[in-house]
Amino acid sequence: MKTKLTAILFTDLAYFRTTHLSMQQGNIHFCSLLAGSKALTHWVAQLPCWHKSPHSPLRCLSSRTAMAEMEDDLADAMPRRGPEDDEDSERDEDERDWVVWDEEEEEEVVVVVDTDMHLSKVDTPPERSGHIAVVDGNFMFVWGGYKVCFQNAEAMGLFELYLPRSEMWIYNMETERWKMQLTEGELPASMSGSCGVCVDGVLYLFGGHHTNGNTNLVYRLPLRCPVLRWEKMTNLKGLAPTCKDKLGCWVYKNSLVFFGGYGYFSQEGHRGTFEFDETSIIMGNHIARGWNNHVHVLDLETLSWSQPVTKGNSPSPRAAHACAAVGNRGYVFGGRYMNYRLNDLYYINLDTWEWSEMSVPQNGPVGRSWHSFTPVSSDHIFLFGGFTTYRQTLSDAWLYSISKNEWKSFKHNHTESPRLWHTTCYGPEGEVFVFGGCANNLLSRERAAHSSELLVFNVQPKSLARLCMEAAVQHRDRLETIWDYLPKHLLHNLKQRMSSNNTMGS
Repeated sequence: MKTKLTAILFTDLAYFRTTHLSMQQGNIHFCSLLAGSKALTHWVAQLPCWHKSPHSPLRCLSSRTAMAEMEDDLADAMPRRGPEDDEDSERDEDERDWVVWDEEEEEEVVVVVDTDMHLSKVDTPPERSGHIAVVDGNFMFVWGGYKVCFQNAEAMGLFELYLPRSEMWIYNMETERWKMQLTEGELPASMSGSCGVCVDGVLYLFGGHHTNGNTNLVYRLPLRCPVLRWEKMTNLKGLAPTCKDKLGCWVYKNSLVFFGGYGYFSQEGHRGTFEFDETSIIMGNHIARGWNNHVHVLDLETLSWSQPVTKGNSPSPRAAHACAAVGNRGYVFGGRYMNYRLNDLYYINLDTWEWSEMSVPQNGPVGRSWHSFTPVSSDHIFLFGGFTTYRQTLSDAWLYSISKNEWKSFKHNHTESPRLWHTTCYGPEGEVFVFGGCANNLLSRERAAHSSELLVFNVQPKSLARLCMEAAVQHRDRLETIWDYLPKHLLHNLKQRMSSNNTMGS
């Protein structure tokens, strides 16, 4: 006689990459290979059908080869909802409906795990990839992404989970210290591949990928308030972009200009090209997905979406590219289009909406996706890392000169630290901060080497204040007796720098 066991444990802070579990002949089978937590291990272990053998279901979770050939988002094997059903905006994230299909010889077990235990209890952010990071003043704010969770030796499982959505990690560039602050309000879902930018002290978050698929929701988070409170931007006018992730953004004249990405089919009225990804159907998704080259503008004054009519030679559809705004130009470099990772460089005039393609020298950077492309002056953009068509994780750095249309290799001390799907922020002291990302082939059989390191690149000479601060720390034994004569804010910064180091490899 067939029985059905359905367990629902409400999730508060993170969602696990799992489709569902099925029970056949007393054994549990995971239909998705990307899920898990200690709570899940403990819960499943209590079931009478659990067997502690080399072939137990939790042991098998470490394999993710079925996902390796998918688009660069590792969660693409999840059942998808269409754009019209992407209603995490209309329903509490913790109260999702999970569908259980009745099969003659299959009994479904649907599990959503309580993940309060995954709140970080350390003074540095956990390793992650696919997160966002923005800068406001001397502070870098890091949110989201996902990581690998290693089970105990008995379970022998590796699981990938989204980072808690309530956690905001803040890095002080002066004191070189991290702190974690919990956020409140209308929290976004835990996601990877979102697009985050900071405008006048406010973080804007668009798109991304969560356990139920892609989203096209927009959130804002004022960063200069004592309490960090998320606000969901509702009642936006105009035709919104489709649900997508791994897109790029430029900030210009109080508007957010989004380009490209990987997500659902274009809606009627959208301008641009959509390239269907056949593997999104082959891998069992309910909604077809693909790459696009759409340009969408969100006006922060009128709170309205629009699509400009662009001119010129537009880039091909792509995702996991990188964007940089310099003056009235929005630059885009590389990205993935179908089975290719590109090294082309385009810019769009953000006043006239005309595209221009720049010539690519043979001695320039190779094609890549999941890289970063960061303005460091009015004439230079800094390129770092990424992932090639041949699945090599890169550690090279380049400076692109706008006036000369020239690439120059940038020498640095982090050549042994390749990164993909990391974040890069430019600080006020002429430093580039690279945080997180993956250090190996994210699509291979081996365990993903997600990082929590902070790599610092000096692209400009350090300021006199920074040099003096470093000298005071270096010669502490000789100078500490006269530190009390310093201005209070400098003394405070010195004491914080001299406390326990938590910059994690910077």
